[in-house]
Amino acid sequence: MFLVLSVEVTFTTEVLISMALHDDEKAFLALKDSLDSYSVISDETWRDFKRISTFRSLAKNSYLYRAGEVPKSFAYIYRGLIRGFVCDEKGNEYNKNFFQEGQFPGAMSALLSSMPSALAFEAIEDALIVEIDFLAYRKLMIEKEDLKLFQIYYLEKNWLLEKDAREIQIVQEDATARYLRFIDQHPNLVERLAQYHIASHLGVTPTQLSRIRKSL
Repeated sequence: MFLVLSVEVTFTTEVLISMALHDDEKAFLALKDSLDSYSVISDETWRDFKRISTFRSLAKNSYLYRAGEVPKSFAYIYRGLIRGFVCDEKGNEYNKNFFQEGQFPGAMSALLSSMPSALAFEAIEDALIVEIDFLAYRKLMIEKEDLKLFQIYYLEKNWLLEKDAREIQIVQEDATARYLRFIDQHPNLVERLAQYHIASHLGVTPTQLSRIRKSL
């Protein structure tokens, strides 16, 4: 004799709506939430913002932006992982930043100066992104006060506070301390990144990183 158990699963309205949406619609909802986390964006500004933005996929190991090219846009990551890196004259790569879901990869110095980018941006995982036209974004930002506030708060958090802290750590901390700080601040990235990518970001060789991990 078999006992049949009936399990009733209840979904919230938000979950049901999310399940019915396509990836592009989910990506734009996530983008709006990310913007609002810095400064709430009005419906009018959001409508204009969407008009200058394009959803697209990016295959693993393909480039979002190449070094030496003048970028025309920056991006928002809905799903996936992207690295920003530079190469020296011998072809050695240095991973400057990793960008994951909710972040905005882009060669900002090159965009602002309309000069070729020294940085390249490569997808480490298959990615779904929203690409944002930079000149149109600048024009919209000048017109919209709420978008200006987003820009200010975003730059303060990601360009001033985090950049300063990282530059100080590189000077004052040894490689072991930098590795421990990295895994403390980015536990999810440690699981998604190859060790040689982490080593490149920390400024050590993969062999040195392996020794550090064994010593802990």
